[in-house]
Amino acid sequence: MLLTLSSENVRNTTFTSDTGQPLYVCSTPFFFGRWTTKIRKYVSDDFQLEMKDRFEVVGKIGWSVFGSAVFRIGGKDLRSDSFLRRHGITGRKRTFKGPDGRRYRWDMHRRVVVLSLDDPSRREVARYRRATSGSFNILGMESTKACLEVSREVEHMLDLVILTFTYVEKLRMDREWWEKRGRKRR
Repeated sequence: MLLTLSSENVRNTTFTSDTGQPLYVCSTPFFFGRWTTKIRKYVSDDFQLEMKDRFEVVGKIGWSVFGSAVFRIGGKDLRSDSFLRRHGITGRKRTFKGPDGRRYRWDMHRRVVVLSLDDPSRREVARYRRATSGSFNILGMESTKACLEVSREVEHMLDLVILTFTYVEKLRMDREWWEKRGRKRR
């Protein structure tokens, strides 16, 4: 499954299918020093009663300047330091347990994030590709929008993939911002 993002700002973007149908919307209003990202999922009106589609909230991320972020999933509050454990010397790996009982791992590389099984196979199940600029068109390269490629293997937990992706990509973006300014950030 290929999900296209309307913006590289993952806290304020719309994920659309390859047919252009909006599937998820992430929005993060600012409210007096606190940010909460709300992830909403497209739900079709199967009975065509109102002749319109709607979105329902599947999760929230409460961001914190100091301390752990808090995920709200299915009525439960989960701290990021226990739900998405940090691993590796540089802290660029985050692991979590899926609803299928398997462990998954997000790796934050310099420009992309990759989700794989956290087992010896390390099979990739999702990959984020950043947008490319059309300024290279003289070389025959066309511009592309940012997208998240998701394997069928994890489509059953797509809500969780979108929620955790939003978190780790925001961390990767923050790290990139700090590194551009010559500073280190966890």
